[in-house]
Amino acid sequence: MSASKPGRPPRNSVTDPAPQLFEGPQPGHDAAGHRARLRKRLLDGGAEALADHEVVEYLLMTAIPRRDVKPLARTLLDRFGSLAGVLNADSRSLARHPGMGETSAAALKIVALAARRLARQQVREQPVLGSWQALIDYLHIDMAHLTVERVRVLYLNTKNMLIHDEHVGDGSIDEAAIHPREVIRKALDLGATALILVHNHPSGDP
Repeated sequence: MSASKPGRPPRNSVTDPAPQLFEGPQPGHDAAGHRARLRKRLLDGGAEALADHEVVEYLLMTAIPRRDVKPLARTLLDRFGSLAGVLNADSRSLARHPGMGETSAAALKIVALAARRLARQQVREQPVLGSWQALIDYLHIDMAHLTVERVRVLYLNTKNMLIHDEHVGDGSIDEAAIHPREVIRKALDLGATALILVHNHPSGDP
């Protein structure tokens, strides 16, 4: 049995990252210079300036300012499969990943939240039928990485503008049930004149 030093509270495994992993830059690693170069490439080069692992690294730098987080960024991409997989991962899964914690998980999740808000705003500002690609992008951001089939209903007004987006049910990997009566009742309550039924295919089948 081991004992902690007097006066030092035990480490919280969720909020505090494991100290033995990714502790800091190796001798000769210019952390400040590396971060400055990364920042300059981002500001000068735009969307394609950084590789996926560098995007994750840059986000983690804001939450873990005194550590080399490049190895951590790579392990996150390895585990979750892609940049989108990392940003859409469950908060608890991110926080419990070795080297992570609640603060660093939040730094990643805020990006997914901002992306959803931006996409939703773009969809709401113009008729859905005249901005079909914006609608597809909005739904893709929110649903592409779900592991179960999800059904949503988009309610439109007389101008074909989105007035309400409702999640109406989840199912298994290849099916989900909905209740048409409830969907129609909601449309009447909202005064909707049209609706779009949306669902994903996590199994990959058409």
